[in-house]
Amino acid sequence: MVLREWARDTVAETADVRAALRRVAADPSSPTDDEWVALLGADGPELDELCAIADAARRAATDPAALTFVVNRNFDTSVIASGADSVPELSALVDEAWQLGATEICMQGPIPADAPDDGYLRLVEQIHDVAPEMHLHAFRPPEVRDAATRMGIPIPEFLGIARDAGLGSVPGTAAQILDDELRAHLSGGTAPPVAEWIESIEAAHDVGLFSTSTLLYGHIETPRQVVAHLRLLGEIQDRTNGFSELIVMPMLASAAPPHLGAAGMASRRETRAVHAVARLLTFGRFAHVQVAWTKLGPDTVIDVLQGGADDIGGLLIDGALMPAAGQEAGRVMTARQVADIAARVGRTPVQRTTGYGAPSAALLTPIPQVHGK
Repeated sequence: MVLREWARDTVAETADVRAALRRVAADPSSPTDDEWVALLGADGPELDELCAIADAARRAATDPAALTFVVNRNFDTSVIASGADSVPELSALVDEAWQLGATEICMQGPIPADAPDDGYLRLVEQIHDVAPEMHLHAFRPPEVRDAATRMGIPIPEFLGIARDAGLGSVPGTAAQILDDELRAHLSGGTAPPVAEWIESIEAAHDVGLFSTSTLLYGHIETPRQVVAHLRLLGEIQDRTNGFSELIVMPMLASAAPPHLGAAGMASRRETRAVHAVARLLTFGRFAHVQVAWTKLGPDTVIDVLQGGADDIGGLLIDGALMPAAGQEAGRVMTARQVADIAARVGRTPVQRTTGYGAPSAALLTPIPQVHGK
């Protein structure tokens, strides 16, 4: 498998891109896989046109005047469940997040190997006991499977028990690109098969939990694999209608496995094209495309918000109690920053719940006015 040599770095033939643009402008459901691949290689005026078409699709799919965000806090499950003396009590962390205005706790990662067999469930119960109105968005497919295995029960049974205990939704991360050969190469042969990810996500949807969905680009994937990944997510959505949003994110060089060499070097051009194609290829199935703001530069965040994305994601608030939280530790967005970004793209900041509803008035975070809006 050749590293980092695809249409993102080699501009596609202009004539092919122009023909694909005509097709997607007339009907986003009509392009062939070859045409989507050509669009992923768009550059210059053709890239600008692709992004404009994607932004028109955003306006048709969502509130055209809104830039939505959720007030949340991230926890690394392996840290929270470690029992280390340096880690604050989970109840204190949850209470602090609630007092600071968070409506969501996002928790990812495995519990330690020596944790109790029902360790995942205990975390759900503890969080729900402290803040029953807090939405708990937790446990990727690998953690869901680990939890069910530890408890010796089927995956749907664990998910149903966790739902009843207070789990509200599951992150659709750990998807990377849903291609077995690629995932094996990324992981050095240790990645679970695509079928397991799909089984876990569909089980969550079947018991009434919704999930996010993700696309991780900027490593060793080909444009055709990106297209196939988006089509597969669309097929799952057709079956379950359980995805709340699509989060498009690049692999950062700091997070790339050493054996990938130059991975994690996605260009600004590529990022604009991938977000635009993600919006258009999933049009009619996904209302929301989220910006992974922690992984993009400020100007690129503006680019993708003007090229198909409608949501800025979570503020990732921190308080005085701050356990280690992985790659996003210390990355916080303020309400003022959201307002500034919204002003730059000509939209109004709108706070949402995890499921894209409206929070109660008592939970709303004050948004500062930005002059010149």
